[in-house]
Amino acid sequence: MADHADNEFPTVLGPDANFNGELSFEKGVRLQGRFQGKITTPGRVYVTKEAKMQADVEAGCITVEGEVKGNLSANDRIELKQTARYEGDLRACKLVVDEGAVFSGQVTVGPEVVKNRGTGVTTSPRSGTAPTPGQPVGKPGPDGHAGAPESGERLAKAAR
Repeated sequence: MADHADNEFPTVLGPDANFNGELSFEKGVRLQGRFQGKITTPGRVYVTKEAKMQADVEAGCITVEGEVKGNLSANDRIELKQTARYEGDLRACKLVVDEGAVFSGQVTVGPEVVKNRGTGVTTSPRSGTAPTPGQPVGKPGPDGHAGAPESGERLAKAAR
């Protein structure tokens, strides 16, 4: 299993790392420490639960378990895990939010987002517009927002 993790995330910023600046790479990075700046990659960015990041990120896929402030943009998907604390605007083809994740910002989701960077499904910045926990989002629900109409209630209860 270590070989698979090394292949997927050949770059690791360890728990004692504190990095300020710009990173660019081809494959993936696992962030375990602190990072401030900008990340650009066609690969994956994985922010572990002990990590803290204040950055704008453009990547293929982004997974957040830790604390992130900044704008995230993914050509494929963004995953906010149960322990994620995210503040900023995100844009992705797909979005998965686990129950318990905390998110504050605006969301633009859908295949058109990646192709045109100016279109897609946009949710309102008001609270209660989060997607159904654990489900990918790509189309608006009956109320015009991403996810099922009751999903905001469930996410609000989970956050309490």
